[in-house]
Amino acid sequence: MQLGTPCTAAGFDELYRAQWHNMVRVAMLLVDDVESAKDCVQDAFVGLYRKPLRNADAQLGYLHKSVVNAARSMLRRRATVRRHLRNVAPQPVEGADHPVIVGAEHAVLMAALRQLPQRQREVLVLRYWSELSEAEIAAALGIRPGTVKSAASRALAALEARLGDLR
Repeated sequence: MQLGTPCTAAGFDELYRAQWHNMVRVAMLLVDDVESAKDCVQDAFVGLYRKPLRNADAQLGYLHKSVVNAARSMLRRRATVRRHLRNVAPQPVEGADHPVIVGAEHAVLMAALRQLPQRQREVLVLRYWSELSEAEIAAALGIRPGTVKSAASRALAALEARLGDLR
């Protein structure tokens, strides 16, 4: 099987170096597990390498969309396993490097973020971590911009209610 190449191999390497950690953090916020997040991101980069896009914005959009979709699939698989296995612990065990990546000062916020519905969590992560516009978030999640606005508004209200004013 012959793999396609992006504009240049150096261009792909540069994109990989520039976006790897950011994409892992986005995925980690969605799946709550560093190793699973790395798997999601690796799959996204493999997909981009196999089917290259010439436009840099399109490449970044593809990566975001692929990471979100991979995280959704992973969460669906986890839910299926939990439904069918009675001996599964109620909370996943966090990796040893979890505190290093997340940081102790974000533990309360992360707990509150995990309690949000999946769509609201995805919108907040893409908006505030990846700094995507509403249109870019809508494209990445396959929803309308109005849905992005309402999901973000509801998510922020829920976080405000749970956390109060942290200032």
